[in-house]
Amino acid sequence: MRVLFVGDSMTIGAAGDHTWRYRFWQHLCRTVQDRAAWEIVGPRTALHEGSHAYADPLFPHHARAHLAGWGSGWLHMAPVIRQTVAAHDADTLLVSLGLIDLGFYTDPEQTLANVELFMAQARAANPALRAVLLPVIPNIRAATEPEFAAVCARFNTLLAKAVAELSQPGSPVLPASVPEDWSLERDTYDGTHPSAEGEHRLAAAFADALHQAWGVGGPYRRSALAL
Repeated sequence: MRVLFVGDSMTIGAAGDHTWRYRFWQHLCRTVQDRAAWEIVGPRTALHEGSHAYADPLFPHHARAHLAGWGSGWLHMAPVIRQTVAAHDADTLLVSLGLIDLGFYTDPEQTLANVELFMAQARAANPALRAVLLPVIPNIRAATEPEFAAVCARFNTLLAKAVAELSQPGSPVLPASVPEDWSLERDTYDGTHPSAEGEHRLAAAFADALHQAWGVGGPYRRSALAL
């Protein structure tokens, strides 16, 4: 299994963050005994603005790999996913995108079209890849602007329907579940970006989807991991 994280600022993280990618890497280390059975891949390793100041300096360089960017959306990742999958032989995509698209660039229907383009391009590089897609997690803007909250909800409804249509027997696509009772106060540090608690909850959303659907690893256990 060659895992590629694809995301925006919630995934790339900033200086001083652990990131949910780190939490997910810890989870795989703990639950998949055969270390040769998986690898984290991708063209980037830095945090926002090129920083490498991860909260845990022992986070291995190779495990920091990703395709995430501050301010990135489906619109930005669709044109580069094919070459990235091909270059890194990725076969499992964990994707958290959409908030940027809906906030600045595209409406729900246009955003969904970019999801479909993204998947088509990824499969052009690897027809057998599998993907887990996280719905948009509403942020502080959605909490204060009912119109934007409705836009996020509309996209998530469209995405849920599309996942079933995008999934293929040889190339499955799964929805991850938005963490139950996501709290902007507890799970973010600024109304959008994940706090330590939020990092765990995002990692768990992907880890539990992989375990329940494909038998990868085990259930996510916060207690077994670093704070």
